[in-house]
Amino acid sequence: MKTVKQKVMAKGLDMALNYLDQDIEKNMPKLVDWVEKFDINNSIKPQLDVVKPIILNKDSVWHKYILKIWDQVDRDVLKKFFINFILYSNVEGNSKRKELMKTHDCNIPWAILFDPTSACNLKCIGCWASEYGNKLRMEYDTLTDIVRQGKELGTYMFIFSGGEPLVRKDDIIRLCEEHNECQFLAFTNGTLIDEKFADEMLRVKNFIPAISIEGFEEATDRRRGEGTFKSVVRAMDILRERKLPFGASACYTSENYEAIASEEFFDFLIEKGCLFTWLFTYIPVGTDAVPELMVKPEQREHMYHKIREYRSTKPMFTMDFWNDGEYVDGCIAGGRSYIHINANGDIEPCAFIHYADTNIYKHTLLDAYKSPLFQAYRKNQPFNCNPLRPCPLLDNPEKLKEIVLESGAQSTDLKSPEDVCDLTGKCVERAKEWAVTADRIWQEAQSTKCEGASCAK
Repeated sequence: MKTVKQKVMAKGLDMALNYLDQDIEKNMPKLVDWVEKFDINNSIKPQLDVVKPIILNKDSVWHKYILKIWDQVDRDVLKKFFINFILYSNVEGNSKRKELMKTHDCNIPWAILFDPTSACNLKCIGCWASEYGNKLRMEYDTLTDIVRQGKELGTYMFIFSGGEPLVRKDDIIRLCEEHNECQFLAFTNGTLIDEKFADEMLRVKNFIPAISIEGFEEATDRRRGEGTFKSVVRAMDILRERKLPFGASACYTSENYEAIASEEFFDFLIEKGCLFTWLFTYIPVGTDAVPELMVKPEQREHMYHKIREYRSTKPMFTMDFWNDGEYVDGCIAGGRSYIHINANGDIEPCAFIHYADTNIYKHTLLDAYKSPLFQAYRKNQPFNCNPLRPCPLLDNPEKLKEIVLESGAQSTDLKSPEDVCDLTGKCVERAKEWAVTADRIWQEAQSTKCEGASCAK
């Protein structure tokens, strides 16, 4: 049941959106004013201070981006997103998390990433999820209890991964209904999105897919299987026809990085209606990993420069989780901003770090946040004073080795448990190579912002 404060905020949002409907360009400041007015505890003031002058500048690409969203997304879906994402997840959620973090002396994440199933209808090259097959599955009671526990601690953002989460379409929609104040997102291969499911998305209004794509047809089908690209394009068309928000998720490797960073690819995503793109780099997780797919320093630097270029020219929000550490103060895992729970219930610090010392069937979320593994993460973050080297595995492998051994965490890979020394050993040389490049880039960037300033090691 909504509180009086929540009802007032929802009413204020209604008024702000109505003003925007009359003349969005003229009245856009009213929406920003609404957010500022209800951010009583200054939970998101630092972000607002940065965003406000940019989006109110009519010549900026971000101003155009907001106009695009306003034109492309169903108004009721947009309203639900503002309420859930801004009111619950960032304003009220931030306030509750800060208070509880002080009380319990631990991290409490902004988002929880969890796997309803290990099953997947594809078998992508280099994906560890395919190793588990369809043997692992969390029942609905477990899924909804994870969300319930999260909300009690101030987490209202929940992200599905897998396996392929849409194998559990009905349960995902049921969660969206039961936890109507939460925002749900899924990393999905997109092949199971059809008209019926899109209609259900339009009905519940609080579910957004991020569709995996490896570039154009040849690259996508080579890694994910013949016909996958066409299925992805069809899914995007179905979603756009219904004015549903969606984005893309792309993993760049030593083989496809140029295609992922190409202007043609970004223009294609924008044309199809993608509102955001999450970029990941290949991580050699699992005994069957292919280390040769890890990007070389010059390839990672290429991504760094291209993404920053597109942010000032392309109306699409893009985040590169390894090259954008400067915007989030380094690594966001380990409960600092998010955690991962696999389909076996193991509570892991990151989707790419398959080690745990707690399990959702034996422990609460708060138990996990206070556990030796998560406390070791907290103690060591940031893992490097150069935010372009944020990752404890890819960029600072000695840190992950130390954390896992110190905490006594065990491998969660049920098929082929991977010793942390073997895992980190695959990243040592590449981390050394990237350190040279990353420190140079960071020094150059800091010199541009403030002559002589640098925090690179």
